Amino acid sequence: MRTKRKFMKTQLTRPRKGGAAKRRRQADHRKRLVALGVEAEVVARMNQKDVRDMLKYPAKVAKDSE
Repeated sequence: MRTKRKFMKTQLTRPRKGGAAKRRRQADHRKRLVALGVEAEVVARMNQKDVRDMLKYPAKVAKDSE
């Protein structure tokens, strides 16, 4: 029996996100919050879940920081 084309084309292992890419994304998120007007020391003390929650509504964050 031969190996069919379907099985030859597909990947056997799924590529994973790397740690460096994750750190880069998190740093970008923090920079976006600072650009929206949140103080840098406040952003530095926040955990990543809070950063993501604030970035869901950037117009609200910009209005609150004024």
